[in-house]
Amino acid sequence: MYFAIGTLISFFLRRFTGEPANFWVELYVASAFGIGWGLAYFVDHPEWPLAKKMGISLIGIVFLVAVGLIFFDFETAVPSIIKFSTVFVAYYMIASFRESKSLRY
Repeated sequence: MYFAIGTLISFFLRRFTGEPANFWVELYVASAFGIGWGLAYFVDHPEWPLAKKMGISLIGIVFLVAVGLIFFDFETAVPSIIKFSTVFVAYYMIASFRESKSLRY
């Protein structure tokens, strides 16, 4: 659910506020936002060790790089990784202000 909502919000914001680009490129970059938000929510378990959380996020990054390099070029894949990482870190920065250190609970 977070993946779908994050992707839709990012896609429409990019589509209506930025320069019109290729539809598939915009969808790919928007999905990086959705994947980042969705994976951050998925691994938001205080009992999970940090290594497990970072391993799952690394799988997300590898997936984005693979899709980016297969369907697009390197210049398109790199910004999606940056967007993914920014959203992932922002999720945990926001969660750090809560006493439970989680946005899930």
